[in-house]
Amino acid sequence: MDNTKSASRILIIIAFITVYLVWGSTYFFISMGVEHIPPYTMAGMRFLIAGTLLLSFCGIKKLPRANAQQIKTAGISGIFLLFISNGSVGLIEKTLPSSLVAIFLSATPISFVLLDKPMWKTNFHSKPTLIGLLVGLVGVVLLFTERLGNISLSGSKLEIICMAGLVFTSLSWAGGSLYSKYYSTGHIMVTTAWQMLIAGVVCVTFGACIGEIKHFHPMEVPMKSWLALAYLVVFGSLAGYSAYVWLLQVCTATQVSTHAYVNPVVAVILGVFFANETMSTLQFVGLVVILVSLLLINLAKYRKAKTEE
Repeated sequence: MDNTKSASRILIIIAFITVYLVWGSTYFFISMGVEHIPPYTMAGMRFLIAGTLLLSFCGIKKLPRANAQQIKTAGISGIFLLFISNGSVGLIEKTLPSSLVAIFLSATPISFVLLDKPMWKTNFHSKPTLIGLLVGLVGVVLLFTERLGNISLSGSKLEIICMAGLVFTSLSWAGGSLYSKYYSTGHIMVTTAWQMLIAGVVCVTFGACIGEIKHFHPMEVPMKSWLALAYLVVFGSLAGYSAYVWLLQVCTATQVSTHAYVNPVVAVILGVFFANETMSTLQFVGLVVILVSLLLINLAKYRKAKTEE
């Protein structure tokens, strides 16, 4: 079912702008937050607060309540998207710069193409898509080569593990997004609220199991970390994530995944200007190559949409 035509084009544009710009900034604020708040604890607090606020809003608006099956579906997608993927980003950013994490995850749309089985016939019969996949792999290799060449022997194992974790994070994000797109039913705002609530509980529980609570002292957390958490709740979750889940219902998954075009650019700008991070020439080339691959992947779709107008 094509829901794109039934959705307001203006709302779609606003949602894309929100996802493009806001999510690019979240890498920077996640990095700021996890300096003093354990990553899974911070993610759990973020999603529990945002989920509670959103579900309360749904109650005030008297939106249809979710049934047991809808809550189960929301929980599964929320765990893949927000616990496994987003929670891992916070943990990884304790080792790798936020700009590098954002650049590497710019290859996530490739995961969408590989995992979106209903679209395989379209994607894998498209020359631009196949060429784009190969070019994207070259871009990822460039990013790996640069990082592996510069890491110290003492930290190499940890950094390699973190980069491998980014591959899993990318696949988890794509898988969770596709599961939400194809299996979620009910009102989208209610679904989003349950995704955040369930993922928040899992994040906090997991953080407690790995000992984060023992090392978390709220009174010692500086104001900038609390402000970073507040930004993630309001803009990253309530605005950005809600817009993302809605877009999955009214646009194709590949279209929505194009947020990876802009997110790394925003993250790199913030990282370079406000966090004293650096990006080498080879890493920049890797970013450009990945962006070219993503444009190629979507080229056939854009041409088809233009001919149908």
